[in-house]
Amino acid sequence: MRRKSKHYTLEFKQKAVELSYAKGNVKQVCEDLDIFPSVLYRWRKELKDYGKNSFPGRGNPKMTDEEKEIARLKKALKDAEMERDILKKAISIFSSSDKRNTGL
Repeated sequence: MRRKSKHYTLEFKQKAVELSYAKGNVKQVCEDLDIFPSVLYRWRKELKDYGKNSFPGRGNPKMTDEEKEIARLKKALKDAEMERDILKKAISIFSSSDKRNTGL
């Protein structure tokens, strides 16, 4: 039988992490809160690595400000490359039609 996964609020996760650092005993905190130690360790790592960007919810990637800027710049580069390619194709189409119209 498959165990149903629980969903915890942002506040619960933050309080659990704070409590684990305050008590210093992860196992006891996990027993008190009825969560697995691996879950609490993951929350601690996320909070340490991402700070206020931790626990964004489903489908939202955890990105630092630098990572967000890199993603934005990559998208802008991709858009510019696509625009360039379209213009190159348009130039070749128009230049070949000009040759046909002038009889060359």
